[in-house]
Amino acid sequence: MKKTAYLINTARGALINETDLAHALNNGTIAGAGLDVLSVEPPSAENPLLSAKNCIITPHQAWATVEARTRLLEIVAENIRLFWAGNPQNVVNL
Repeated sequence: MKKTAYLINTARGALINETDLAHALNNGTIAGAGLDVLSVEPPSAENPLLSAKNCIITPHQAWATVEARTRLLEIVAENIRLFWAGNPQNVVNL
């Protein structure tokens, strides 16, 4: 990765070697990281990313805000309304 790169992981914590990422951040090998997943949650106090430079870790529950849940329910209701009206959306044809 370039020194100006930012690593974003919102998938699975185990995709990243946390020790190597902390080393890369602390040595300026990459510019930063934004994570909302770790290999072990909650993280132990020894997790090297907790003290790594330019690393932001957020809870893996961004969907749980009132706004996100409200939007999710609005989308579900609209999908049901359109289905019953004979105009389904978000259809996957296999």
